[in-house]
Amino acid sequence: FLSQLDRQRIMFSDDEDGACTQTLVTESEPEGLLLKGTRKVGDSDRNVTVDEQEGKLPASVSWVASGDFTVEVGKRQLGEYIRTWEVQPCWLHSLDFLCTTEQERRTFHHYRARFSTPTPRRPIRGTASVYFAMHASSVQPRALPMEVHFVLESNRLLHAPGTTRFREKWLADVVESKTLLRNEVQL
Repeated sequence: FLSQLDRQRIMFSDDEDGACTQTLVTESEPEGLLLKGTRKVGDSDRNVTVDEQEGKLPASVSWVASGDFTVEVGKRQLGEYIRTWEVQPCWLHSLDFLCTTEQERRTFHHYRARFSTPTPRRPIRGTASVYFAMHASSVQPRALPMEVHFVLESNRLLHAPGTTRFREKWLADVVESKTLLRNEVQL
């Protein structure tokens, strides 16, 4: 086993002139400090992902009952949830409703949050999108809350509020990947 783990992360900060600076930081930490685990919460049988380093549960909101759901209420609640993410203030976002789809006794409402770090020199450097799906079953009681899941652009891993802690690095990785691809493919 390794006695030390190296961790790399990208830090964002605002300069005096309003520019957002990106810095790659490499840290060495004792083994085990960066491990993730699961623990049971209350009387629930459901395991919830916990960040052992910070010792707190991922943030979430109380989702509206499916009977009271509207597209605008969904957009407002997703905005509240995004504000719980620990990202630097230089990351700006817009949230848009995309469409509603029906699949086997479920109605899905799709939204997209587009993130960027604009500066005075470059109004939009690159964007990273997070796609949300709010859904409810047509056969379950309408008093049950909406279910919410999200994926990041170019990723397949499905995340759920309250079980996944959003990482700012995910946005930076998407923007960096798109920049590298743009540099490789000259149009």
